[in-house]
Amino acid sequence: MLHRTMPDMFTLPPRAGGFRDQALLRPQSVVLLAAEGSAEAPILARNLAAGGFRGRLFAVGTAPDGFEAAPTVAALPVAPDLAVLCLPPSELEGAMAALAARGCFAAVVPGPAPDLAEASARTGVRALGQGSFGVAVPGIGLNATLSHIPPAKGRLALVTQSSAIARAVLDWAAAEAVGFSHVVGIGGNQELGFARVLDWLARDPATGAILLDLRRIKNRRMFVSAARAAARTRPVVAIRAGGRLADGSGLADEVMEAALRRAGVLRVAGLEDFLGAAETLARVRVSPRAQGGPGDRIAVVTNGIGLGALAADAVLSGGGRLAEPGEAGLAAIALGLPEGWSGRNPFALGPVAAGRLGEAAAMFAALPEVDAVVALHAPAPEEDALVVRESLAAAVKSNRGAPILVGWVGQATAGAQRAGLAQAGVAVFATPEGAVRGALHLAQDRRNRATAAELPARDVLDVAPDRAQVRRVFAKVRAAGRLELTEEEALSVLAAYGVPTVPGRAVAGAEEAAAAAGMLGFPVVLKILSPDLPRKTEVGGVVLGLMSAEAVRAAATEMAARVAAARPEARLTGFLVQRQAGKGQELRLRLGDDAMFGPWIGFGRGGTAADIDPDEGFDLPPLNLALARGLIGRTRTARLLEGWRDHAPANVPAIADALVRLSQVAVDFPEIEACGVNPLLADGQGVLALDASVTLRPAGQAALLAIPPYPAELARPWRARDGRMLLVRPIRPEDAAAHAEAFARLSQEDIRYRFFSALGELSAAQIARMTQIDYDREMAFVAVESVPDGPDRTVGVSRLIREPGGAEAEFAVIVDPSWKGQGLARHLMERLFEWGRSVEVREIVGQVLAENRPMLAFVRALGFQVRPSAEDTEVMEARLTL
Repeated sequence: MLHRTMPDMFTLPPRAGGFRDQALLRPQSVVLLAAEGSAEAPILARNLAAGGFRGRLFAVGTAPDGFEAAPTVAALPVAPDLAVLCLPPSELEGAMAALAARGCFAAVVPGPAPDLAEASARTGVRALGQGSFGVAVPGIGLNATLSHIPPAKGRLALVTQSSAIARAVLDWAAAEAVGFSHVVGIGGNQELGFARVLDWLARDPATGAILLDLRRIKNRRMFVSAARAAARTRPVVAIRAGGRLADGSGLADEVMEAALRRAGVLRVAGLEDFLGAAETLARVRVSPRAQGGPGDRIAVVTNGIGLGALAADAVLSGGGRLAEPGEAGLAAIALGLPEGWSGRNPFALGPVAAGRLGEAAAMFAALPEVDAVVALHAPAPEEDALVVRESLAAAVKSNRGAPILVGWVGQATAGAQRAGLAQAGVAVFATPEGAVRGALHLAQDRRNRATAAELPARDVLDVAPDRAQVRRVFAKVRAAGRLELTEEEALSVLAAYGVPTVPGRAVAGAEEAAAAAGMLGFPVVLKILSPDLPRKTEVGGVVLGLMSAEAVRAAATEMAARVAAARPEARLTGFLVQRQAGKGQELRLRLGDDAMFGPWIGFGRGGTAADIDPDEGFDLPPLNLALARGLIGRTRTARLLEGWRDHAPANVPAIADALVRLSQVAVDFPEIEACGVNPLLADGQGVLALDASVTLRPAGQAALLAIPPYPAELARPWRARDGRMLLVRPIRPEDAAAHAEAFARLSQEDIRYRFFSALGELSAAQIARMTQIDYDREMAFVAVESVPDGPDRTVGVSRLIREPGGAEAEFAVIVDPSWKGQGLARHLMERLFEWGRSVEVREIVGQVLAENRPMLAFVRALGFQVRPSAEDTEVMEARLTL
């Protein structure tokens, strides 16, 4: 009944007093504080004065041209929105305190400031830095950066930690006629970081795409949340400089890519790809028609077959597909092309037909089997290059189909033509491979954002673990002064979470091993037990296929002697006897911890070769079944699971089940530092964990997931006035189908009251936005009715969305017509109030149509103050202080 717009499209008013995002990212006044001898101050003063800033410029401690000078901060005629502090570290906190007293709470610190976070906490002034490149908003003439060249106005936003990368991108952009909505230098990320800036850009209509240069993430959960919010509505591309330098194994890079993928962000490998993505995203507008395809079907049209062949190779090696238009489409196109064209992809028109390149590109872009067109031109004798260029520019400008990217190859004559195309707003590249990369970037961005908003099936895996058993195991381990679990203890943790484990018994010596083998049944496997031998096979600590008690006894005696000789320092605590499993594919599941993004989960090839020839995919917990299947599918091992030659297919749903259960272990026990299952044996019947390891963190330490887990503890039953029972719980992604069905049962009046307009149905994107929420940012409670012999029904929803970084939130509530009059709406609102107080929301606000008298009476009864909206005479604003 509330909100005229979708929840991710409205903007909440800023808080009164203190830091405001607008003061940093769209200021109306700026003050420069500079110490004598500052290297940054002259550059910043020059850029600020020359930028054509629409607001007022002040200076304290210096008197550059174009500024209003003041002797002190206290003497400034108005409280400035933004301060630029070119001061030595010893003077920063005093200046920040003076700014706070004058009413300025946003700052940029371009120089060193090792104690910036502490100074900010003490003064209340939020700052970018240390070593911030600055802030530029070309749309208002603001250039408070250390740039050597003024950024032009455009639709790209660049958020960077490196000043060198910022200058390189701006220099490239000037040559390519690419403009920016914002340039923001995060710098050392000691205080204000990426999350706050991304939250602003996600709501900024002037920003069409975002480029991120990432090195250090300060708050993993806030970053992933803000990146996901931004990526819902526009492409976001990220680069990480120094990832391999910091971690030669590449694991940290893999985890970062997994985190960005979950947020819907496209990760690129180097500066060339970064600039290529910028070229594409700055110019390409993907039409609604083109957004419907898979994204990777590329048509190559060229005036030279050699360039076409290079492009085709780049498409296939990059994981794309050559588009295959239908016969009817090709026949129609043939009518408009000269004789002798190739008729197949890559579509070569011949050098004499270069003037028809734009026309041909437009025709291919209109075909439903094509997701992107790469138009390639090689210089040719006797051609009028200007005519060719203008035809391509016209085709791109009038295009309403698949995006068109141009590769104009060469330099002596081609350079000027590329510049002309760039000035015309065409995504143009110097090589066939560059143009193809641009098309593949579009495809990958579409896949990432679609995956992040995928609507999963209704199926929810009910893990139902024995957490008490796991707590007892961990307590026993810590009481013994250990952090590493034995193999038997680790397998018991997996068993407590429903992961099938091989039967086994830990014993002290050879005689006990023989007796245990008799009870388990032959054949058996014998393993040495030692906290000092993580890889038992390397010292002969595993023997397979033992068929009798005598064989077990002899093997144990020999194994103990062999291991003691090979590793005399190793502590030997006994043997583990396990029933030998049958044949299957050996897999490895892992939990680990990344310094930047926290706990991660890995899946891939198992067995003794897992580390020698690794094939592993990564994701972040928590996982659901859809995410687990996606993780499996990103590995080469996934193809083997389908079966080959005499190997039967494995039970992939059982593998996904095990991944979800392992993910839940990470959610429930943040004291786990690492966990490994190797091998997990998979066959057609299911999975079986044969070996496992678990390492705990030191007492008092706990991990923080980058993605907040589902708050299952908030689920509660509720009884209606007529005695019917419902379960009221937080919404989850698997509610997508039930959400769409609930919408279909609403009356047109209810829909108009809720959305302030008539909607026939909710789009998939809208449903994803409503059901895939960030539980740190917002809450939605659903009232679920159990239906005999059918899926559960959603019969009521309440929603509370917090202002990023603030204490105000906006609410919505709606109830199924069959449940009105039962007190459900009041209960759903009270659950919102309870959650809001728990996360320190101080005020709740919502909009109600003035004609919606029942809703106005309802909110007044809840204690809301109601008054006419200052923005719309047909709307009332309801506000409640918690």
